[in-house]
Amino acid sequence: MPPRVALELAVQDPAGAVIAADVGARRVELCSALGATGGITPSAALLEAVIDAAAVVPSSDSAPILEVHVLVRPRPGGFVYSPAEHELMLREVVLAVDAGADGVVVGALTPSGTVDVARTRDLVSAAEDAEVTFHRALDVVPDPLAALDVLAELGVARVLTSGGAARAADGLDRLAALVERSAELGIEIMAGGGVTAADIPALVGVGVDAVHLSARRTVADAGGPGGGGDTGYEVTDQTLAEAAAGALRTTVES
Repeated sequence: MPPRVALELAVQDPAGAVIAADVGARRVELCSALGATGGITPSAALLEAVIDAAAVVPSSDSAPILEVHVLVRPRPGGFVYSPAEHELMLREVVLAVDAGADGVVVGALTPSGTVDVARTRDLVSAAEDAEVTFHRALDVVPDPLAALDVLAELGVARVLTSGGAARAADGLDRLAALVERSAELGIEIMAGGGVTAADIPALVGVGVDAVHLSARRTVADAGGPGGGGDTGYEVTDQTLAEAAAGALRTTVES
């Protein structure tokens, strides 16, 4: 069992970042339209607001307590991007890093379903010294172990994966295989995908470096025919976040 496992929360607003800091998360992944699309790139103003909310300086260090990592994904759907979409992603990465983001979360595949090496290399280069996480595009790659080798060689810091399953709790065997391979490569494995507090002991048990979840709930607020119907909107839930943090703490310390 790893001596320390990071908690990352997917958030969509400054309030979510505050909750993440309150429960002791190490990172947030900032995105927009999480429930409806799986997450797309947030606006520049939202990024600035979340960085401001996260910038609480501990007495022992000059770095922020909470890292802000930004999802760079220009649209819903698959991960094969046109040249114009790729150029947009590169610009978003540069803007995010210039705004003070600690990292970016990206993913690009070829039409055959493998890691798009050239475009991923471009994205890593654009991020300069900021960390790069390769997101759950990995979960649709035919050979994720081979992809892990490629991503490590490109300088990706970690991968976010459910082990190819709809929920990370159902992908434990593949997660364990990725963890075993990652030990030779120096790349982190972060489990994410439908994670609840109850899933955390099993995920930690296979050796992942981090656990990622949204801990979100939907607020009922009908927008009418011009405002998205009666779908409401999502917020980070303090109780769910506390439960996840508590489960992680208890599991690691036991």
